[in-house]
Amino acid sequence: MANYEKQVLKELTEWQKEMQSSPTLFGKAAKAVQVRINRIIPEKIHQVITAAIKQMTRTVIFGADFTTSWPKSLKKDVPNRAFNEIEDKVKERIRFYRSAAAAEGAATGFGGILLGFADLPLWLSIKMKMVFEIADNYGIDIKDYKERIYILHIFQLTFSSQKHRNDVYRIIEDWDNQKNLLPNDINEFDWRTFQLEYRDFLDLAKLLQLIPGIGAVVGAYVNHKYTDKLGITAMNAYRLRLHPSKLQLPTVYCVLVVRQ
Repeated sequence: MANYEKQVLKELTEWQKEMQSSPTLFGKAAKAVQVRINRIIPEKIHQVITAAIKQMTRTVIFGADFTTSWPKSLKKDVPNRAFNEIEDKVKERIRFYRSAAAAEGAATGFGGILLGFADLPLWLSIKMKMVFEIADNYGIDIKDYKERIYILHIFQLTFSSQKHRNDVYRIIEDWDNQKNLLPNDINEFDWRTFQLEYRDFLDLAKLLQLIPGIGAVVGAYVNHKYTDKLGITAMNAYRLRLHPSKLQLPTVYCVLVVRQ
């Protein structure tokens, strides 16, 4: 266990540095181009897209498919499970969902433009389900509205520009305090920024998925790659909040994490 925990701490430290790194010149240039494109798009279109992603995300987070399975939760077993056993299960679920996402991306990409547009809600549902299961395995109570908002922050850490990622990381790093500042109404969440960052991050890849002939390959690759990236982000985001009473981690390990 000691060696595994050292490896986890190393991975977490590297991830924290990545989340706090400065935007690259290429990243800044790409973001600037995307901002100019967004200015050209009529405001009404922005409103429609924002509303669509907002409703789709709310449905996924608060829908029955994600709340009826809680009686089967593993939370009660968490105190009796070793940390490496918990993460073995988490990694297994990441492998399962990234394969499912790749298959879905290939199928919708092969179907051309019409099926290509169906990829967004289908893939989002797969990704949400994966993060819910990851949180559940770590013993997180996803019935809590604030924990569901935390999941949206995990999405923003994965699918955002580096500048926005820096801002979001500062929030989750101080989550015990930040969660008390959350609005009571989910409608007050900044859906506009969420949808712009999410869409801008994936725009080019998803446009290529609509091209006949290469759509299936692009869809499978992009969905596999970014589902895996989301899974790794979720693991590290929850590692930040581990406590020895929940996961039987040595006190030294937990103190090191808190001081990052």
